[in-house]
Amino acid sequence: MKDNIAVVGLQWGDEGKGKVVDLLASDMDIIARCQGGANAGHTVIVGDKKYVLHLIPSGIIHQEKICYIGNGVVLDPFGLLEELRILDKESIDYKGRLFVSASANLVLPYHKLLDQIYEERRGGAPLGTTLRGIGPAYRDKVARCGIRLSDIFDDKILLEKLNDIKTLRAQIFEPYQDDERCDYDAVFDKVCSIREAFAPMLTNVSSEMHRLDAEGKKILFEGAQGALLDVDHGTYPYATSSNTTVGGILTGLGIGPRMVGTVVGVVKAYCTRVGAGPFPTELTEETGELLREKGGEYGATTGRPRRTGWLDLVALQHACRINGVDQLAITKLDVLDSFETIRVCLSYRIDSELVDTFPVDPYALEKVEPVYRDFPGWKSDTSSITRFGHLPQEAQNYIRFIADETGTEIKLVSTGAARAETILV
Repeated sequence: MKDNIAVVGLQWGDEGKGKVVDLLASDMDIIARCQGGANAGHTVIVGDKKYVLHLIPSGIIHQEKICYIGNGVVLDPFGLLEELRILDKESIDYKGRLFVSASANLVLPYHKLLDQIYEERRGGAPLGTTLRGIGPAYRDKVARCGIRLSDIFDDKILLEKLNDIKTLRAQIFEPYQDDERCDYDAVFDKVCSIREAFAPMLTNVSSEMHRLDAEGKKILFEGAQGALLDVDHGTYPYATSSNTTVGGILTGLGIGPRMVGTVVGVVKAYCTRVGAGPFPTELTEETGELLREKGGEYGATTGRPRRTGWLDLVALQHACRINGVDQLAITKLDVLDSFETIRVCLSYRIDSELVDTFPVDPYALEKVEPVYRDFPGWKSDTSSITRFGHLPQEAQNYIRFIADETGTEIKLVSTGAARAETILV
């Protein structure tokens, strides 16, 4: 088997993939981001430093690693430049270490305006997007009217594409003529102003992946969001606009399945969700608030409070199956340290019928009554523990149960935000 590793989220995102990628990157040569956009927020804490990255792979914190952003990512170029300025302030040298696919579609100011308009038009039932323009950018990509990174280096092509967009969107933008985000002349000028910054980063990521793999380099494939937000396999329409599962790595980087070695799935020891959509194990009372406060469950991208709930094994088994997960990285175990009883959803009851498979129909998921198994809590601090055998027996039992039920091995257990607060199994 290849030494390459794919890291994917197994819930509704926010599982702690940033820390897991940061940890695993130390043994890898290359880190490649495959999909999503600036709606993802990967947080890495090193010592007393906290880095929140939205587009740049988390592995950039390791000074010697090479990072790639693939064609499957919709790229906010101005957001990326802002992240680079943050790295500059922290004296993290990225020059010659960060490359971007020439085929990546851009998120431009008018996409963010469109995102806002679409959410407003949904009235009382918005999807709860981050308003970062991700969905509209993917919509343009699929409609074949998107602007790729390579297009910004040719005035003629860029102007033609912007004029096409102007014609296509004339009616929807008519009431917003005073909004600078749909001022196409201003967009053209802004995009032209960043050519020099992006020219050294432009590359054919697919070709690079194959070359590096042939040279024996170890590649870590970094996914964004989580399996339950996958546009095909998640809780559609309350999903993101890309394939967040392992298949998104193949199309988002232009590689074949044989290049992916071990699939590591990241899962919290409980569940969270941001935005609208079904959430079978959601806790809306005091216990849910306690999970939120102890876990610091506020979005890295938006700051929104996350919805919280107990671990859902039906959803987790679904996520493991569609990703072909080999190993689990369980995060935020320490958040459960003070609970007397910890619950795990083993099956669903829908209209008096017991169901142990994740419903394809998300509207059926809204009617779910979770069927729980209770586990005794360990009622002790796990944050300083770095060996699995030193965990309280109740915590070991809880983790082993999750591994057994999902048919996976445990790769690591995170007991805090810092690098050192980790058990490598």
